[in-house]
Amino acid sequence: MNPTPGHKCAKGYQKKTKWEERTCIRYKCGFLNTIQDVLGKRPGWIEVKDEGEWDLNWCDAAWLRQNFDHSYMEDHVRISHFRNHSELTRKNFMVKNLKRYQKTLEREEGREEAAKCDFFPRTFELPSEYHLFVEEFKRSTGSTWIMKPVARSQGKGIFLFRKLKDIMDWKKEQKNEVESYVVQRYIENPYLLAGRKFDLRVYVMVTSYIPLKAWLYRDGFARFCSTRFSLSSIDDPCVHLTNVAVQKKAPDYDPEKGSKWPMQQLRRYLTAKHGRETVETLFKEMDNILVRCLQSVQNVIINDKHCFELYGYDILLDDSLKLWLIEVNASPSLAASSQQDYDMKCGLLEDTLHIVDMEGRLTGREKRVGGFDLMWNDGPVNKEDANPEALCNFYFTANTHLGCVNDRKSQLQQILKPFPGQERI
Repeated sequence: MNPTPGHKCAKGYQKKTKWEERTCIRYKCGFLNTIQDVLGKRPGWIEVKDEGEWDLNWCDAAWLRQNFDHSYMEDHVRISHFRNHSELTRKNFMVKNLKRYQKTLEREEGREEAAKCDFFPRTFELPSEYHLFVEEFKRSTGSTWIMKPVARSQGKGIFLFRKLKDIMDWKKEQKNEVESYVVQRYIENPYLLAGRKFDLRVYVMVTSYIPLKAWLYRDGFARFCSTRFSLSSIDDPCVHLTNVAVQKKAPDYDPEKGSKWPMQQLRRYLTAKHGRETVETLFKEMDNILVRCLQSVQNVIINDKHCFELYGYDILLDDSLKLWLIEVNASPSLAASSQQDYDMKCGLLEDTLHIVDMEGRLTGREKRVGGFDLMWNDGPVNKEDANPEALCNFYFTANTHLGCVNDRKSQLQQILKPFPGQERI
């Protein structure tokens, strides 16, 4: 499975023994969507099947669980997950780690610092915290709650409820089951556009946890429900769940647009309605969520130089302009719901591979690669053009540009050496 010097990359061509001198890269991919297209078009890259030796593996979680601990990897080899990524991307583990991190901050740095982690709803894990949940439920009569299986995706198994009887019926059904759920206070006052609920998908790439090194992608999108929001219809998932897999079943779903807005469009709308300063503060608060989540698992994730991770954060905005973290995805959907969506995801994945840099085209000192901005490198990364008076203010100097212009192609022309045998793009 592991790359060995001197193997043949193509018929009749013997590879040189030094990794730096290799002219092709072998990849293995467990998906048949956009990432397969991007990998297949990369100059000098070839796909290997079955047990063939590879240099980069874009794998699914099942492959990781079965194979990671049994694989020897040479220094240059890269794989698309950290081995225990579930500490952040499994719903119950994420909340557990955030709660622990928040308590540590309160103990070591005070309540004010701990309050910066107040961005996830009141949450309990079931069945283990069932009695704690019941106590909280009785204290907030009439509130809406949402149940989610901890390890499923695409909205599967999720339901809303207001009566304890509903949860008791679920508990009886789960008597002989091993699946865990989380139950959360439902955000009853989401920010609405045209009467519809939406959430934000934000992409963050981590190349190291020790030290923590994280990149934020400029593009992202808002995912809209196709049906107008109402708390009187809590049984209709098309009203409350923004997952594309759910919305495709809605009668008002538009397959051409995919019920999405680009992040740039949303930022322009919010700026026009609420003002530039308010929106800049809002996006600064989003930076806080992105980094705090990573810090909450920094001492738990098994750091490995072979690993990188592309996370998809799901964040909800309420009508008071407060941001709520919904979940973090280790394998954010790479299937495209429209041509615009496909183009955005192709750029995202191309730039992910640029940062992984199997070809050795970067210097390692870049603060921007394509659409990615380096937001954290063992500390906040400041903008290069920040003036000295502003350096103490993270609000003005943070190297993040979510929802800003993404001139990735011209930026790549400036920083990347051509592929072997290729003219500069």
